[in-house]
Amino acid sequence: MLRIVHIGDIVGSPGRKAFARIVSRLRDGNKVDVVVVNAENAAGGRGLTPALAEEIFSAGADVITLGDHAWDQRALIPYIPSEPRILRPANFPPDAPGKGYVRIETPKGPVAVLVVIGRVFMPAQDCPFRTADRILKSEPACRITLAELHAEATSEKIAFGRHLDGRVTSVVGTHTHVQTSDEAILPKGTAYITDLGMTGPKDSVLGREGNSIVKRFMDGLPAKAEVATDKVALEGVLLHVDEKSGKARKITRMREFLEGAT
Repeated sequence: MLRIVHIGDIVGSPGRKAFARIVSRLRDGNKVDVVVVNAENAAGGRGLTPALAEEIFSAGADVITLGDHAWDQRALIPYIPSEPRILRPANFPPDAPGKGYVRIETPKGPVAVLVVIGRVFMPAQDCPFRTADRILKSEPACRITLAELHAEATSEKIAFGRHLDGRVTSVVGTHTHVQTSDEAILPKGTAYITDLGMTGPKDSVLGREGNSIVKRFMDGLPAKAEVATDKVALEGVLLHVDEKSGKARKITRMREFLEGAT
C-alpha cells in the first residue's frame, strides 16, 4: 500500500511548526510515502511566501496547494511559475501564473494532484466540476490522482466528490478550517472527506485569536486579528492506496497535537 497524508490548511507560525515536527517524525519513521498540504495561510495567516514554501518543502511536503488567499503575498506571483509543486486552483483565470495540476514521481510510482476552488459563497471563478473534467481528460492518465476542492459550502464539496467518484483516488475539501467527520470510501472507490481541518492553533477562531474575532462580530468594525498560539494541532487524513489499481482502500482522519504546545 502507498501511504499518503493530505493535510489541512497551515495557519501561521504555529501551524508551520506543527507540520514540520509531526511530518518529519512520520517521514523518519517511514510511516508515509507522500505528503500534500494546503499552505495558503502559512504566512501570518494570509498567503504563502517563497521562503516559507521552501521551508515547508524542506519539512517534508511533496506538493503544496493554495486557495483564495493564493495571491495575498505578492512575492509568490513571480515565483510560482518556477515551482510546479505549488498549485493554485486550476479554475483561476488562464492568465494567472502557475498551474492547478502536477504529476510527481515517487519511489512507488507517479502521483498526480489537482486543486480547484469552489463558487458557492466564494469569488466567481470557472466551474470546478468542468475544470476537473477537462484536466482529467487532457492530462496523461495517472493511476493515483488526488483531488482537492477549496470551498465554503459542504454541498458543493459533497457533490464534487460524487462527481469524481471512481475517477480519482481521493477527493478532499479545504478552506473552512473545521475538520468534518464524514470520511468514507464512496460507492465507486474514491476516498472522501468534506474538510481536512486546520494545522494550527485549535484554541482560536479558525486559527485567529478569539477575543478580537468576537469583538469584530459584536461591533462590526474592522480590526486586526493575530494568529493564535494555543493547543496547536495537525489535521488531515491518511490514505492507504493500492499501488496497482490506484484505489483507496482506507481513509483515516488525523488530529495530532504538537507536543509541548499549550
